Order: sequence, then C-alpha cells, then structure tokens
Amino acid sequence: MKTLKYILSLSLMIGMYCIAWTQDSSSVPNTPSNIEETRIIETKWRYTYTLHVESNTTIHQADDKYDFYIHFRYDYSYEQYLNGKMTRGNWSINDAELFYNFKHIKKFFVREVSKQRLVLEFTQPNSKGAYQYHFIPVDSKDAPFVKPFNELPEVLVEADNPNKEKNKKSKKNRKKKKKKEAETPKEKPVYISIELIGGGYYGGIDPVLKDYIQIKSTGRLIKEFQSVQNGLVVTKKNIPRDELEEFAEFIMAKNFFNLERIYDCEDELCQKRKRIKPTPIPLRLSVTYGSQKKVITITVWGKDKNETQYVPYPKELDQIIVSIQRMADRI
Repeated sequence: MKTLKYILSLSLMIGMYCIAWTQDSSSVPNTPSNIEETRIIETKWRYTYTLHVESNTTIHQADDKYDFYIHFRYDYSYEQYLNGKMTRGNWSINDAELFYNFKHIKKFFVREVSKQRLVLEFTQPNSKGAYQYHFIPVDSKDAPFVKPFNELPEVLVEADNPNKEKNKKSKKNRKKKKKKEAETPKEKPVYISIELIGGGYYGGIDPVLKDYIQIKSTGRLIKEFQSVQNGLVVTKKNIPRDELEEFAEFIMAKNFFNLERIYDCEDELCQKRKRIKPTPIPLRLSVTYGSQKKVITITVWGKDKNETQYVPYPKELDQIIVSIQRMADRI
C-alpha cells in the first residue's frame, strides 16, 4: 500500500513538473536563427546597458563617464567610439552569429535587431551565465564618427510638377474614387528595392562626399549627391512601374543574385592603389526582388584616369550600375 502511494505521489510530481516545464518553454521568446546582413549593414548604435540574463539584473549602464557607439559599415569594417577613443576592425555575420571584436569578446549572438534596438548576447566560457548588451539606433548627426568638415545646407530639386501641392487634395479624391470603382482588387506587385552608394575616387578640385541612389518599390527614385564646393543636392523623380519591373528582369538575367558578395584586390598593385590619392571609394549595390536580397561590394570600382581596372569583377555589374546612374541622371 505504501509502495502504491509512493508511485502515485511520484507520478503526480513528474506530471506537475512537465506542465511547469511546458509553460516555461512556451514563455521563452523565439530566438533568431538567421539574420540578414542587410539589417546590420550601415547602421549606427549607441550602447545603453548590460543585462545578466539569468538574474535579469542590469549590471552596467551608460552614463556621462561611459560613452560607447558603434558603426557597422557597408564594406564590412566597423568603427567604434569608447570614451573619446576610436578603434576600427572588420565584422561579419553567419546566421545569427556576429563576429566582431570588442575587448576580449570576438563573437556575439544577435538576440534581436530591429528599428528600436540591437541586443548582442555573450555567454562566458566559465558558465557564469549570459550577458546581453543593449543598443539603440542613432542618427549620423548624433554619432561621434567623422563627418564632412563643412556641413552645407541641403538643396532640394524636385523632378515632379512644381504645382502638384495645389492639386494634392483633388488628386487624393480622384484616387479614392477610382479605388471604389475598381471591380476586382489588383494583384500586389513584387517588392523591388535598389540602392547604389559610393564608387569613384575622393579627390580633385571638388571632392565628392556622398553619392547615393535609391529606387523604391513604388518607383520613387531619390538621388543624393554632395560635394565639398556645392553642398548636398537631392533629386527626386518617379520611374514607371513597368520600367522598374523590366529593369528588375534585366538584373535577374545578369545572374545578380548568384554573384559574389564582395570583390576585392587580388594583387599588390591594387592594394597599393588603395593608399594613393585620390582615394578609391568602395561601391555598394543592394538589390531586393521579392524574397531575394543581395548586397555586393566592390572595393575599387571602375577605372582610374590611367584606364586601369584594379579589381576584377563581372562586367554584368558595370552594366547594372551604369543603368541605375542613367535612370537617376536623365531628365
């Protein structure tokens, strides 16, 4: 009889433990298994606090005496600012593992990356628990990284009808009316996003500080061009959806999504050219088509004044890049 009571008591304890374990497991948030590098590239963050996960205790917090920022650059290098000291290095990401050297830590687990925060986790080898380093996004103007020495005012050039603001309300009303009159909803178009930044050489009479082109899925094209003498000029225009889709097919036909992620120097002559003025500016091309995403970096793009191409890369990339530039430059 005592044996039967013991067995029943033990079974009840095991059942209660299983229920509690199931509830605890379901309460653990899903952890990322694969992080797109595009969510890390060209982002700037400010450190806020460190959390000891097991005890849920904040063990360190940023204050006036501890100022820490990090910038993950598009060429897979990083720069970080800690209490007035700037250091640099290289970073890479594999699934959710971020390889980035900070003090004695060389690898972090990306617990979360969003528009609101970045959480990097590190587990000590001596099993003292996991630590989470929390960061918040920061604008370039608020970050301590090197900025152009003369911040000039922005000049906005609109390629659209300059009188469009007057008819803004009437256009909205017509759009609403057409929407109601539509008999069947249109199929949602494939998401397309194209970004081109950098390239060329920094130097000459009027050095270029910024050369950026973005084409959104709506067909909206934005070009930002900034030089030392002329400041920042922003041009905006609309690309017809049909043309954008044709261009996306052109990119697909060039086998863009199967190309290498980075094209860099393969000889000493190229490495030497990086250190000679005018300084080469790495070029980054990012294309998203539906669920496919690819970011390609060319450390020395195109040819210099001596008609020398230092980095070997497929000619198809030149065809895509030149096409984007022509779309941005045409009236």
